[in-house]
Amino acid sequence: MSQNLPSIAELPSLPQAAQTRALDLLFEPSPAIHSILGPVIRTASYASYIELIEKCRLTFLSIAATSTSLNVDPALLSVISSHPRLGAKKVDSAQSAAEQATLRGEDQQLAELNQEYEAKFPGLRFVVFVNGRDRSAIMHDMRARIDRDDFSLEVEAALLAMCEIARDRAFKLIRS
Repeated sequence: MSQNLPSIAELPSLPQAAQTRALDLLFEPSPAIHSILGPVIRTASYASYIELIEKCRLTFLSIAATSTSLNVDPALLSVISSHPRLGAKKVDSAQSAAEQATLRGEDQQLAELNQEYEAKFPGLRFVVFVNGRDRSAIMHDMRARIDRDDFSLEVEAALLAMCEIARDRAFKLIRS
């Protein structure tokens, strides 16, 4: 299967399956992402993937603005948990597997940090832009976010990281 994105000009008029595949390449395969961002693709034209991803970011943040730690939109939790855990042995997305390759060798420490993070923030998964950053920087960031102990900021940080990852993927997939 091709790992290229279709032309941004064609994207709104492509069949839904092709639009879904583009979302899977940019983000992660997730029915929640498909249902939230499918209309973003179908209802407007964009000059670039960067512009589309910015609209996706605003859509995610709009949903997050109505959520609290006591009342989180389940679709939002599903979007965030679509990303694989850092250091996971099995990662379904080829993009995520490549992005996390630098984290090999810290499996136990990452597993413990993931467990602590998810206990502190039930329903969330730690999402961060990994590509190009070393293990110690990622683990330091994870520790700081656990210690910060702010559910709303974690939701926002995860969504922003997802969009940062999508921008990086778009750049790579368009150039390949």
